[in-house]
Amino acid sequence: MSSQSLYVIKLGSSTIVHHPEVFAELNDLVQKGKKVLLVAGGAEGIRQKYEQLNRSIPVLALANGDEARYCSPSEMPLIRAAYQEFILAKVHEQLKSYQLKVFAQIGGDNEVVFGQKSKPIKAIVDGKTVIVRDSLFGSFTGCNVDFLQGALQVFDVVCLTPPIYDRELGEYINIDADMLAAHLATELAAEHLRFVTGTAGLLRNVDEPASTISDVYLGDEIHSIKGRMKQKVRAANHAISKGICDVSITGPHSLNRPGTGKTWFWNMQRDASGTDLLRKAIRIPSVSGDESVLAGYLLNAVQLPGVNGFVDEAGNVVFRKGNGPNQLLLLGHLDTVPYNWQVACDEERIAGRGTVDAKGSLLSFIQMLYDAEVPEDGSLLVIGAVEEEVSSSKGAFYVRDHYRADAVIIGEPSGEDSLTLGYYGLYKLSISISKPQEHSAGKDSISVLDQLYTIVADIRERVGSVDPSSLSSLIDIKHSNHKGILSATGILNFRISPLAGKDYAKQIQLDYGDGVSVTVLRATPGFANPRNSPLVKAFVRSFASKGKAIHYIKKRGTSDMNTLATTWEGVPMVAYGPGDASLDHTNEEYLQLSEVHGARAILQGAIEEWYRLRSEEGSYGYVGTVAKSFS
Repeated sequence: MSSQSLYVIKLGSSTIVHHPEVFAELNDLVQKGKKVLLVAGGAEGIRQKYEQLNRSIPVLALANGDEARYCSPSEMPLIRAAYQEFILAKVHEQLKSYQLKVFAQIGGDNEVVFGQKSKPIKAIVDGKTVIVRDSLFGSFTGCNVDFLQGALQVFDVVCLTPPIYDRELGEYINIDADMLAAHLATELAAEHLRFVTGTAGLLRNVDEPASTISDVYLGDEIHSIKGRMKQKVRAANHAISKGICDVSITGPHSLNRPGTGKTWFWNMQRDASGTDLLRKAIRIPSVSGDESVLAGYLLNAVQLPGVNGFVDEAGNVVFRKGNGPNQLLLLGHLDTVPYNWQVACDEERIAGRGTVDAKGSLLSFIQMLYDAEVPEDGSLLVIGAVEEEVSSSKGAFYVRDHYRADAVIIGEPSGEDSLTLGYYGLYKLSISISKPQEHSAGKDSISVLDQLYTIVADIRERVGSVDPSSLSSLIDIKHSNHKGILSATGILNFRISPLAGKDYAKQIQLDYGDGVSVTVLRATPGFANPRNSPLVKAFVRSFASKGKAIHYIKKRGTSDMNTLATTWEGVPMVAYGPGDASLDHTNEEYLQLSEVHGARAILQGAIEEWYRLRSEEGSYGYVGTVAKSFS
């Protein structure tokens, strides 16, 4: 399963012309199922065009000491030709070499991107201030969103360049390519915005290539910024203030190759209260299938002595602290459901997609790498899994088959004062019906939709006989008529109680004869942990140490706990994390920061108490067969 997340990538013209290896990275994104909107700069192409014509590039000396290209009406045709001949032609050539479908044009063509000419410019000529009125430079006012979204669905890569079009003037106007990228990312609600430059991100010292500034917060003053980098910073700040995407400047001439650097921009103040990493993680979109950016950021952010980290073959981010045999697994997940909206936070709470389900829990787990004491005979395994929110559960299945643990804490919202002991399972079916078209007034005629509803009702009855406590929901229906063949497909979800056992699916007959196909998409059993396990006892004692009484809950949803329980026999598992679970998957997700800190204190106490009990009582439980242990 791949997310159709959108990457808006601004490539400088020098990168396009002289560093074609960057196109391999664009191809890699496409192969991973991402949508790519490329915004191409043109300085190198314009230089080559004017050199071809043996002409000097006209510039204006501005009153503030900067210089700007003079885009007079007579020069605009040459600028457009430079983009066509030296930039767009190169983009086509490189992307076509990877057999990619490419749509590329100057932004203003067909009025796809439009803007407004700027006010007259004050310039310095022969030491005197003059007003230049005919410069065709301007700013973005809008774009044809529907056209671009359609193009992004049809083509592997969509590429746009300046100039754009001023409808009122009926003229092309030039625009800064970095600002064009920032505006397009905002208009199209992109998940990721990248400015690829010739240095390793922003540098503290321009003479030191390795002096990358890793994070830029609101209000930060960066005195080392010079020249064209000022526009990239301006564009990045515009994007984080207006949009929902994560924003970074990368390089040299690369998105993410080894040895390169990256500067992230954050629409937040630096936080010293222990939630800085949480606030950032929530600002990195990570819809199921698009978790790699967040995984990579967390991996780079957690650099602690005695903690080893890596991203495994499934895409899970994995950290280990300690090397002892008594292994406790803290399993959270990286992904969220769609859609993203701009994060909002103050001193009391933070709101945004994924705050409750379940970045608050995952980042509390990661905080334990800093706070929890792990004894010599213990090891703490912290994993952020991929694709928990979709049926594949890719990350959890990989954990189940490649790691081991003596006890597991799942990162899901229980609230600071409660502990989740179990979950219902998920039984997910796809029901497809196909039959020749017939007149609705014909004798014994039944529509495919009526037939679908009849079968759904019958399946509900059959599942209910196996698990009277089950819950069901018909979550999707599709209907079509193709060349006289009527088809209907429905997706039917059941929540299966732990009482149904592991083999409930084998008891349910799903054969409905010709023309009807019922496919089992998921058959995960429910799981309930007993209250008398040492893991629960560790939480009870931690709650008590904080003067709290523990509340036990069992959820009718499903988590990665269910996946592990399919083969991990006898392994104690509970779920714990801050947040109100009723906010899961809603557009009202938020966390009280006081609850985050309170839940972390309880979690730390439970972890350290579990290690103490484990050492005192020796081995208990049995870990099912796994492919290999953590190494």
